[in-house]
Amino acid sequence: MENIHNPFTEIFNEEVIYQNPLLFLKIWEISTDTPLSEIPNPWFWHYHKQVEFLVVTEGRLGIQTKHDYTVMASGDVMVLGSSQLHRTHKHSAEALRQIVFQIDLTQHFDLGTMPYLHCFSELTHPLEQFNQLFRENETVKRTAYSLIMNIYDESQSRKLGYELAISAAIKNLLLLLLRNDSRDFSSLTAETGLSRLRPALDYIDLNLSEKISVEDVCSVLNLSYHYFIKYFKKVMGLSFVDYVNYKRIKKAERLLLTGDLSIMEVSFEVGILNMAQFYKLFKRHNQCSPKEFKQRMRSQTGLASALAQAD
Repeated sequence: MENIHNPFTEIFNEEVIYQNPLLFLKIWEISTDTPLSEIPNPWFWHYHKQVEFLVVTEGRLGIQTKHDYTVMASGDVMVLGSSQLHRTHKHSAEALRQIVFQIDLTQHFDLGTMPYLHCFSELTHPLEQFNQLFRENETVKRTAYSLIMNIYDESQSRKLGYELAISAAIKNLLLLLLRNDSRDFSSLTAETGLSRLRPALDYIDLNLSEKISVEDVCSVLNLSYHYFIKYFKKVMGLSFVDYVNYKRIKKAERLLLTGDLSIMEVSFEVGILNMAQFYKLFKRHNQCSPKEFKQRMRSQTGLASALAQAD
């Protein structure tokens, strides 16, 4: 299986089509009865802007992320953050049943709950860290499992008021995570004003391969330089420059996984023309060099293969 040892193939930006556009979500069951449990070849990476919850109701599911390889069993719950790279496969010969729940969480915060949006921000508190909570707290895992299954059942039945039931279950799921996580979120509950910054964030996403100046973004929002940089840091929890660098490195990670570009080409593609600066920023975010990142992902894929074959 050549692709197991050279995983840097194609990577897909998945477009999620919402089942209910007003609820900004998609939830469905995937059933696989074939006894085959080998890792696919090729085994493609993908990502999407929506947060994804995975629930296994029967069988075993192997899932690889940038950080590790995990095997989920019946009753397990896992969350993947916005734009987090991942890929999955059937891990055992028994039938596999899983619920996939994709949602734009930002759309479920209103004026009353907006102060808690930062508690679920990929920039300051990656959602992937909540998986430790599912592993360590059986009660939280069972409650999350029940809430997600309730969302699935309501989306299937579409009984009168199902939208209210789903919205309530989503908020209860967020509350469950918020109140049981050991991290201190008290400093993140100030009014965010994220919607006001949205045009600036969209501009950054569209121009990552180019030079992005504070002045250009200020003009998008029609704000003064000094007001903008203070406002941006207050809302986002980090400076404008740190945010742009964060987005550049996330894009670089995806490009490195394709294996088609050299490290220099990746650096240029994400708008960093100074290689020393690119290496410095990449190591700051990943605790390793771009080359080491490729090697680590290659070794993780080898581990995934070994675990799947050993089951």
